[in-house]
Amino acid sequence: MVDPLKRMQEVEQLIEQKLYFTLHAPRQTGKTTYLHALSRKLNAEGKYIALVVSFEQAGYKNITMEHANELLIFNIYQKAGEQLPKEHWPENPQSQKFLNLNHYLKNWSDNQEKPIVLFIDEIDALLDEILISVLRQLRDGYQGRPKHFPSSVALVGLRDIREYKAKIRDGYASLGTASPFNVKSESLLLKNFTRQEVYELLEQHTQATGQFFREEVKNEIFCLTNGQPWLTNALARQIVSKILADDYSREITLPMVKEAKVQLILRRDTHLDSLVDKLKEDRVKRIVQAIINGDNLSVDIFDDDILYVRDLGIVGQTDPLKFANPIYTEIIPRIMASPIQSSIPEDIQPQWFVNNDGTLNMEKLLKEFQVFYRRNSGAWLGRYEYKESAQHLLLMAFLQRVVNSGGEIIREMAVGNGRIDLLVKFREQEFALELKIKRDEYTIEDGKEQLGRYLDRLGLKQGYLVIFDPADKPWAEKLYYNSVPVGDKTIIMVGL
Repeated sequence: MVDPLKRMQEVEQLIEQKLYFTLHAPRQTGKTTYLHALSRKLNAEGKYIALVVSFEQAGYKNITMEHANELLIFNIYQKAGEQLPKEHWPENPQSQKFLNLNHYLKNWSDNQEKPIVLFIDEIDALLDEILISVLRQLRDGYQGRPKHFPSSVALVGLRDIREYKAKIRDGYASLGTASPFNVKSESLLLKNFTRQEVYELLEQHTQATGQFFREEVKNEIFCLTNGQPWLTNALARQIVSKILADDYSREITLPMVKEAKVQLILRRDTHLDSLVDKLKEDRVKRIVQAIINGDNLSVDIFDDDILYVRDLGIVGQTDPLKFANPIYTEIIPRIMASPIQSSIPEDIQPQWFVNNDGTLNMEKLLKEFQVFYRRNSGAWLGRYEYKESAQHLLLMAFLQRVVNSGGEIIREMAVGNGRIDLLVKFREQEFALELKIKRDEYTIEDGKEQLGRYLDRLGLKQGYLVIFDPADKPWAEKLYYNSVPVGDKTIIMVGL
């Protein structure tokens, strides 16, 4: 494992300054591992009493405030018994009736010589009224630190500090300068592994087993995951334990990395499923569809929806907005298109589009899609959950059904680029497709220029410009298939 304490060294400075702060990161990025490592370090050094607790058990609907306080108090007592020597335990909550969490934390602090550092994990599991109550209790005790209340408190979860500041407000009233969660506090993001940390992680496997990762293999693992900790470990484990069956004598190759990526996507572990569940939320759907379509967002970079999808780890921290790593770029459209793909008639079989010499007949495939789209788009576009990106997803689902038999689709998409670039690889062939929705009279000319640049980057001389026309006009005007020369390249125009 990557040394967790090296990843967030600034936290110890905040603790020294007696600050309350938030630490946020997407799921399965190492937050809990880091908290326990830091807590053990602080306790070993002897200056603080450090405790890690989770508030997840109080995060369910219809829980009363009284019961929530009881659960949280008992959890603190229980975790102290697991993590601390007895002289540092808080009082057994069964010995007296504590009014609330604030009262319990004050009692604990009053009876200790050392300042207390409390790491509250899964804070955002609490629902609105309970979360507001907990934040207010922490705020009310803040001025008593370090002798009469925990010296430093970290709220740990998925969300940034803006969410907590909004929750605790009384209407439009400001919290005031004494708030523990005002702007002078810090909100820290636990970032992905760096390239060097991914390499170090893989090198530990080599040292333990003798199995070697070549430079290009390590680089591919980093590029596919962008250092996302769960994906990095899952991809490496898929290669070593599943594909190679823990045979450490075998060499790890690039095709194995690609095979592991496909298996990981198809397997859809809990990590990927929890990511996909978020796609049904309106605020997530809005951003994701804009990325798929290449649409501009009429919001500034501090828009709460953008911050939310970044906190979830769905999109990266850079601009323009795009999915956080190539694995997410592939699995998110796949999942969004899966209802369509499962409804494609069984009589449309991949072998229809494969020539006798084993090559893919892209012309036949796209012309068959035109027939399929004319017959089915009316029903699909009207009832599909992701209406804004339905046309693009419909074509990707159709392509996926075909290339599953011997190829892959590489997707490039980002907010504001006005298109999707697809590279379809089928055995030794490569096909470049650009997907656009006809918005105005400039769409087609812009598409030709954009596809030309894409072909230059790929080193190809021919590509396909797929234009979806949402206007209410006869199909005879919408459907066409012809080729046009653009400089030294040939662009196949596919109208839908």
